[in-house]
This record gives sequence, C-alpha cells and structure tokens, in this order.
Amino acid sequence: MAEIDYPAILAEAWSQHLTPRELNAPTVISLFAGCGGSSLGYSMVGFRELLAVEWDDNAVATFKMNFPEVLVYHGDIAKLSVDECLRLTNLKPGELDVLDGSPPCQGFSTAGKRNLEDERNQLFREYVRLLRGLQPKIFVMENVSGLVKGKMKLIFAEIMRELKASGYLVKCQLMNAKYFQVPQSRQRIIFIGVREDLGIVPSHPGAESSTIAAKAALLPMEGMIDLDYPRTLVEAWHRTPFFESVSDGFADYKLHPDKPSRSVRKAGAFWHWLKPYPLSQMGYARISSFPDGFSWSGTKVAGHQCIGNSVPPLFMRAIAKHIRENILARVDNVNNG
Repeated sequence: MAEIDYPAILAEAWSQHLTPRELNAPTVISLFAGCGGSSLGYSMVGFRELLAVEWDDNAVATFKMNFPEVLVYHGDIAKLSVDECLRLTNLKPGELDVLDGSPPCQGFSTAGKRNLEDERNQLFREYVRLLRGLQPKIFVMENVSGLVKGKMKLIFAEIMRELKASGYLVKCQLMNAKYFQVPQSRQRIIFIGVREDLGIVPSHPGAESSTIAAKAALLPMEGMIDLDYPRTLVEAWHRTPFFESVSDGFADYKLHPDKPSRSVRKAGAFWHWLKPYPLSQMGYARISSFPDGFSWSGTKVAGHQCIGNSVPPLFMRAIAKHIRENILARVDNVNNG
C-alpha cells in the first residue's frame, strides 16, 4: 500500500482556501468561531464567510491573520443583536445560506465535571436566538460527544427541542474526525438543520477515508517536536504510555505511530514515539488537520488552547462539501424551479 503524503493533502487544502471566491459563492456566518477551524473548512469548499463572532482575544488575533477579508465581531455574543448582525452582513432574514457554530463545550465534556448548572451549557441559547432572527437556509452546530451521555442527555433533548421549534428539520449524528482525513480520533455531535419551508430532509456525509496514522502527519520529524520543552528527560519519555484507545482526561501520552492521535485538548502533552520530546505547535496543528500555512498568534500555550478548542478543518470541509453539494444544490433547484 502506498504511503500517504499527508503534508501534500494539507497543502492542497490550503490552496483551496486561498482560491478566490466565485461571485455566487454560498455564504456562511460562524458563531463561536475560535481561531477559525470551522471557517477554514467552509473556505476550502468555496464558501464566502460574511461574519465571524468570537470573544477570545488570542483566537481573534489568530483568526484575523488567516482570514483578513472576513469581518469579525470581537465581543460577547450575547450583546450581538439580530439587527446588528443583519446590518454588518447586509443581509435580510432568510438570505443566509449557512449559520455555523460550536457553542463552548467544557460544561458537557466527559473530561470535565459535567455540571448541569455550568453557565457555559446555556450558550447554545445565544446560537438559537440568532438562528431564529437570521433564518438561514441551513444551520450546523457542533458539540462534544458528552452531550449525549449520562445526565447531559437532558440538555441534549432541550437543545433539540429549541432547534426544531426554530422552524427547522433537524438531524443529529455522532461523527469521528478520523474518518475524514484527520489523523486524530475526535468524536463530535453534529447537528444539521434545514429550514422547514424548503422541504429538504437534512443529512450527514459518510466516511471519506480509512484512518490515518500519526506517522503520516508527523514524519519527517523536523519542526514537529518541541526542542525547547522543559520536560525532556528520556526517563519521563519512557514512562509515558502509548495511547491505545479513546480516553478522557488531560494525561500525557506517547503517540502510537501506526494509529491516529487521541483527541487534542487544551492541556496535557503528546510525546513523539521516536524522540523524548512532545509535539511542537506545528505538530499539534498537523494532527488537527491545520495546514502548515496557517499562522498562529501568541504563545505556544495559547496556540495549543486554540487548537484544542477547534473543529479540525478537514472534518468541517467534509461537512461543508456535503451541505453544498447535497443540500444547498437541492435548495437552488427548488428556487430555480
């Protein structure tokens, strides 16, 4: 079997991002945009982003470095009114093609305390508020798999009720980024909704690829390891276990060269399997499917946090491609018919 040239896959994806938009390109607004993981996925399949909404300073700085043409609302989403959103984007209700968003998931994550009263669990209401005001043709909302586990199922049911009550046909599916050319096992809940008046049942993309191993993303090793990391003792490296299966928490792991990485989080180090060093920022970006051309603002810690909070770009590219080719195309046919 031929070796996978993963850097070439990312280089091609970056080229897609840099391709000028078509005049009739589909439009997207990104809520809780972070540093732009989702935005990059949409851009790779030709979407034109009209607005990104994000409050974190470093994430905004990183976003602006990579999407200089996209208008950014840098602030609290709760203070962004529907009228202001429409004014900034020069849209009328119903004109937007896709509203995308990943409300913060820490309150739902199995790696956290999973507190039903965590105020972050209620940020989806800001998404729903703007969804009802903008009335896009389609929406996509992403969250952690913990949302459908244990006591969090109560919030999941509430979210589904609110989305459907907004006037949308809604489907939800647990998907893993590792089947979409991302060398990382990252399970996420993906909600896709289509406005009821369009009469189209929402759907999700099928798996695009078999899993891609860490070594495909991280070899050659140059630039992939952090030579300045303080914990570089060989003994510590040897004590760090291989990552064998999906596991929660923030422990350090030595990556297995022949398997996808575990899910990247904001804390904990992934150690290379050949040398006693953890991954560099470029290494973390690679296993999260960020192309090497993507720029990062701030410290290594801040960059790691941005990556841990992001939707892997190639994962969202697959979702955006499916929406453009299998849902929006049908919407256009209905409108033109």
